[in-house]
Amino acid sequence: MKIVLVGYMGSGKSTVGRLIAHQLGIPFLDLDDLIEEQTGLTVTDLFAQKGVVHFRKLEQSLLSTVLTEHPSFVLSTGGGTPSFGDNMERILSEADQVIYLQMSVLGLVGRLIKEKSTRPLIAHLTDEELPEFIGKHLFERMPFYTKATWHISVDGLSPQEVLDRIRPHIY
Repeated sequence: MKIVLVGYMGSGKSTVGRLIAHQLGIPFLDLDDLIEEQTGLTVTDLFAQKGVVHFRKLEQSLLSTVLTEHPSFVLSTGGGTPSFGDNMERILSEADQVIYLQMSVLGLVGRLIKEKSTRPLIAHLTDEELPEFIGKHLFERMPFYTKATWHISVDGLSPQEVLDRIRPHIY
């Protein structure tokens, strides 16, 4: 089984992905972690040193490799992964289930405001600028996210509660 989680940064893709993989007894893969392993750089350093375009091309290449070479997994994508190139079409054609972890702007701000320094796309923003930035990004990415097979609203839910909502779609 190939399960791919999409959604904005901070929506819980990695946390929930690990739970799903454990529940199903299949490998969990995090696309950002794979990029860091391959390059020896953190995503933040990669963005700073090589730029967004280089990062997205590397991400697209690794996504393709994972989707075609691994027989079974739960994959957490980066927040922007589905909206670059043909990534979302590729995900939809190769995965058995594509799940969008949907969260409101206010919910995302509440989570991300504490993690800004570790998130290269928002590290430079003030707390006051964050809601508008996230809202704009969500608007731009929504056409890609909503192509997912399943949409799970995760506002106010614990990771276990999100897993409980996903469970009927993965068995």
